[in-house]
Amino acid sequence: MPSDTAQSRLADIHARIDRAARMAGREPGDVALIAISKTHEADSIRPLIDAGQRLFGENRVQEAAAKWPELRAEYPDIRLHLVGQLQSNKAREAVDLFDAIHSVDRPSLIAALAKAMAESGRRPDCFIQVNIGDEPQKGGVAVMELPALLDAARAAGLPVVGLMAVPPIGVDSAPYFALLAKLAREAGLSELSIGMSDDFETAVTLGATHVRVGTALFGTRA
Repeated sequence: MPSDTAQSRLADIHARIDRAARMAGREPGDVALIAISKTHEADSIRPLIDAGQRLFGENRVQEAAAKWPELRAEYPDIRLHLVGQLQSNKAREAVDLFDAIHSVDRPSLIAALAKAMAESGRRPDCFIQVNIGDEPQKGGVAVMELPALLDAARAAGLPVVGLMAVPPIGVDSAPYFALLAKLAREAGLSELSIGMSDDFETAVTLGATHVRVGTALFGTRA
């Protein structure tokens, strides 16, 4: 991907975030753009870094571990977020590698993360993932079970900062984003990880603090 293409795509996404934020009476700077770099090699990521992007998201611990240590040695100010499902046996690796984990969704993972943080001394921010559409194939805690899981995460000492969700495909995402925002307010949480390439502007108008954009930045994956 040529550098000018990376620059123009990044500028376009930021302009769209800015417009959506201002429409909602928000400050554009309150919305963090996570560039979803899963399946993309380092050579495809570097043009975005050179264009100024510093926050990236990965779905899998192993894939991130294979490519990001070298990149972060070159660009030490990069921040890396885990946005995919996390197996409990990968908790220590995730804590060592990532600055935030967006997929905390069950008691066993809370216990594994708390242990890993105690051992490593690192404390990445944690988002509780909510299965906002009640879809059996997706990760995330059920809406009705969110208060209990949140209590468990806080009791374990996890640095919970917000909620994350992926709405069902093919339907209007706005009601799901609005529901997650309501749940976050009720829980006293200020951060919302919602919105992807197709709906991040809607997410921004409804309170997103983190939008997760892959295809619109990198193009369609092979």
